[in-house]
Amino acid sequence: MSIAINLTEIKSSLPEDVTLVAVSKTKPISDLMEAYEVGQRIFGENYVQELVEKHEQLPKDIQWHFIGHLQSRKVKLIAPFVSLIHGVDSLKLLQEINKQAEKNNRVIDCLLQIHIAEEESKFGLDEKELEEILKQLLDSARSDNNNLKNIRIVGLMGMATFTEDQNQIRKEFTYLKSLFDKYSKQNTDNWNLKILSMGMSGDYQLAISCGSTMVRIGSSIFGARQYQ
Repeated sequence: MSIAINLTEIKSSLPEDVTLVAVSKTKPISDLMEAYEVGQRIFGENYVQELVEKHEQLPKDIQWHFIGHLQSRKVKLIAPFVSLIHGVDSLKLLQEINKQAEKNNRVIDCLLQIHIAEEESKFGLDEKELEEILKQLLDSARSDNNNLKNIRIVGLMGMATFTEDQNQIRKEFTYLKSLFDKYSKQNTDNWNLKILSMGMSGDYQLAISCGSTMVRIGSSIFGARQYQ
């Protein structure tokens, strides 16, 4: 089945208030253009170098989301153009994004990644760390020299345990939604939670039923990943 058909079918199944990020890592430019030609404008990449190369080659009205684990030293490469950074999992990384955003005279939108899965291998903050980052942002916003004014936390994201157990996945998504509801009551210039990013090819329908407003779908659109 073609990318265009896959994409059209998935889009038609999504509620209006759910944003689709087409996860295009390892996929060739021709595949992205096929998705682009049927109206997809938001693409998610996991690798900085690949994201930079695709940004240079593809139409400039594409919104690029960085969805992988971001190393501080590579932030400068995507800071000029990235639309949204998913998976921010430390204050140190946030400070570096802010620094590079300031250099590019931009405000960069970010999602904080919350650790909801049972696997230790997945990255993310616990609730205590989430609160610490919120406190830093609130303190910074109240001070005369707001040193985090070039980033904006616009939501939370999380990855569920890789399991067939739907109840386990639902429990993890429900927990993340509860955090989202709790912390979206806060609102400052650089903290305004609107996006709850959870759900991928295998579990996005369950994620939506649990309150997700953004899903990251790759293999269901483009087919299995091709690694070199």
